[in-house]
Amino acid sequence: MHGPKAPDYIRNLAVYVPGKPIEEVQRELGVSDIVKLASNENPLGPSPKALAAIARALPDLHRYPDGSGYALRKVLAARQGVDIDEIILGAGSVEIIEMLARTFLADGDEAVFSQQSFVSYRLAVDQVNGRAVMPPATAGRAHDLPAMARAVGPRTKLMYLANPCNPTGTYFTRGELDRLLGEVGERALVVVDQAYREYVTRADYPDALEDVKRGRNVMVLGTFSKAYGLAGLRVGYGIAAADVVATVNRVRSPFNTSSLAQAAAIAALDDDEWVARSREHNLRELAFLEGELGRRGVCFTPSVTNFVLVEFDGDVRELFLEFQKAGVIIRPVGGPGLVNCARVSVGTHSENLRFLAALDRLVVVKARP
Repeated sequence: MHGPKAPDYIRNLAVYVPGKPIEEVQRELGVSDIVKLASNENPLGPSPKALAAIARALPDLHRYPDGSGYALRKVLAARQGVDIDEIILGAGSVEIIEMLARTFLADGDEAVFSQQSFVSYRLAVDQVNGRAVMPPATAGRAHDLPAMARAVGPRTKLMYLANPCNPTGTYFTRGELDRLLGEVGERALVVVDQAYREYVTRADYPDALEDVKRGRNVMVLGTFSKAYGLAGLRVGYGIAAADVVATVNRVRSPFNTSSLAQAAAIAALDDDEWVARSREHNLRELAFLEGELGRRGVCFTPSVTNFVLVEFDGDVRELFLEFQKAGVIIRPVGGPGLVNCARVSVGTHSENLRFLAALDRLVVVKARP
């Protein structure tokens, strides 16, 4: 082995495996006309306003971006009703998840999150030799918030809450969040990851931005990768008290969001019509997809997001390959309570029909009348 030996906690890190790109499946299997339903992307694409803003920004690519993202933070601050110093930008909200771990966790310090939640929480904690405390999810694959509150100990510094949750598609309510925050108090920074907030239409869904404004020990995360359709540009944000943001900024890399990402995000925020259209499309197609899964007798977890967690009877790894051969990319999940589960993104209507046709060919199901 060349070079110095990395610490054991680095050498033992799991590597994040993203949803398979279309190009990789084309290379490996020689399949064309591929439908990708693996990464919860907006099937309608980015806002035309965002595309126009990118085109306008192209001539200045020889210049470094504004390292602080001032213009985007100013627009976000006005839209969210907070101070500009309460906002931090990241290369997607994932980078902020990692920055929080680097900021607050020393060797052996703890972060609490649900066992069935976003894999990047575990990766971020492991990267800094922290300790992940992961209470099991409920029988319905939701966060067990009382158990998570009880798991907070003297070395707990962070709690990551995915609401809605990836990969399960479940959510918790305002009452449930209030009870948890009342129990946790100032003992840990509660990070509420709202990457899929724009898709949720439930009246009892809590926007944790309200908790930040009330002075609670909360950071809320948002992203432009989902409903805004800018996953390829990698831009997200966090909102918290100014002193928390200032501390996290100490570990933020210079120029961590590109000039194109900043310009596109500003324009996307100005296109409420596009987000509304994306939400309406998702609601319609999610209902269609869940209805068709139910009619076929396929087990799934009811979702409030732009994806559905499907539970198969057979080995999901083998099915994953067979779906790819059929030109459909889904996302195997795995882990405690998620064995033989796969996440299926809501696509266009024709893409969803492609998935269902492949499902009918590959999985023996009994259609319900």
